[in-house]
Amino acid sequence: MSSVPHQHLETLLEADKNAWPLLKHERNWGSWKLGISLVTAAAATWCYIIGEYVGYYLNFDKGFAALFAGSMIGMLIVALAAGPICLRFGVDSIASTKPTFGSRGWIIPAAMQQISIVGWNSLLLIFFAKSTTQLLIAIGAITDGSSRIIVPATVLLACGIVFLVLLRGSSGVDRVAKILVAHVFVGGWMLYILVSQRWGDLTAAVPAYASTSPVWNYTTGVEIGIVSLLSWWPYLGAMIRMAPNGRTAALPIMVGMGAPVPLLSLIGIAGILVLQVSDPAEWMRTVGGPTYGIIALIFVAAANLGTAVAGVYASAIGLRHFPALENMSWTTLLLLAIGPVILVGLFIPELFFANFGTFLAFIGLAFAPLCGIQITDYYFLRKRKISIRCIFSGGAHSGYWFNGGFNIAAILAMAAGCGTYRFLLNPITYESHFPYEYVTASLPAAVIAGLVYALVTVLVNKPNKKGAYN
Repeated sequence: MSSVPHQHLETLLEADKNAWPLLKHERNWGSWKLGISLVTAAAATWCYIIGEYVGYYLNFDKGFAALFAGSMIGMLIVALAAGPICLRFGVDSIASTKPTFGSRGWIIPAAMQQISIVGWNSLLLIFFAKSTTQLLIAIGAITDGSSRIIVPATVLLACGIVFLVLLRGSSGVDRVAKILVAHVFVGGWMLYILVSQRWGDLTAAVPAYASTSPVWNYTTGVEIGIVSLLSWWPYLGAMIRMAPNGRTAALPIMVGMGAPVPLLSLIGIAGILVLQVSDPAEWMRTVGGPTYGIIALIFVAAANLGTAVAGVYASAIGLRHFPALENMSWTTLLLLAIGPVILVGLFIPELFFANFGTFLAFIGLAFAPLCGIQITDYYFLRKRKISIRCIFSGGAHSGYWFNGGFNIAAILAMAAGCGTYRFLLNPITYESHFPYEYVTASLPAAVIAGLVYALVTVLVNKPNKKGAYN
């Protein structure tokens, strides 16, 4: 770090609040600390909405099997794509794209990261506000008519809490995770209550929108699992860069970040099948009365804060890559990261609820090709040889400059991958084309993107000595 310009020294004093590679002694998250942080981030109310969408097509046991399989596939893809570079050098997900997209082209995945995290955080914090409002109504603190004012006010409160927690950087993420991880066990208890009291109804339930093709239904459950876990790509690097090596991070990634989503999504699957509602706060009142409903409301509100904290932290680290924001104070950077969420929560809170299925599909459309490109480049084209100096050096002298800072191979591959996904599955209508029901949409999108990337790299970039492949 002695070569770092003087103006960066103040930023580097708090290493976890900037995007520069972390030194070995700064990467002090062991398996348990990382695992708890990942579990807390993964276990949020999006699990119930994910479960709801699976429950539209599959019954309880088949829905869980499909979602679990898809989640493990999606988590493995993300781990293989962003994990190696992030763990080797202590960098975030955006830094890991510079060898593939170029010294300026990384702005494409950076934009995808910001849009994805803003979308998820908006969903979570609006859900937090709605649950808190219902809780206040349930205990008689406010009346029904006050909810129109309370919801936006509570969004602001939640954003304020996230902001204050993250003033401490990654230690704030760690501290809130140790407290909020308890909600995972409360989720297990809620699932037990529903299943034990409504097992007969659950086994007899028929999915509302099931296709006449059982294969299509199962594949769609797997696809929902894959795209749900692909959404962890923007978060992963900022979290695992704190771990010292891959051996420390491998199990926490797959178990801590991959498993909670399908497990807690069972709550949503069961709720939508039996009671036609995935929100546990609503059906817990039906099953167990007001007391159970209040417990569920507290759980739902708390569950979202941990994920929102992780998302805003990852978003802020990603913003550090923009030269204009590189030396900005951490406080101002946090405000920039959380500002769009405040705007969405105040002015268009219902937008993300009404279009959640479309939002999920667009994540697959965008992040599946991105992961296919990274996997192809790192394992097959570069043979795991990456220059950290090239990642953090800009200008034409950088090995990852390609053409004007952009890698045409990555851009063409993204277009091909997105086109493949769009052909196989329409993200808006969920209409599909053969062979979607046998291969999903995300996996072919990743494969086609990887193949196009390899072809252009071998035919264009390598012969012209672009991209430091030699």
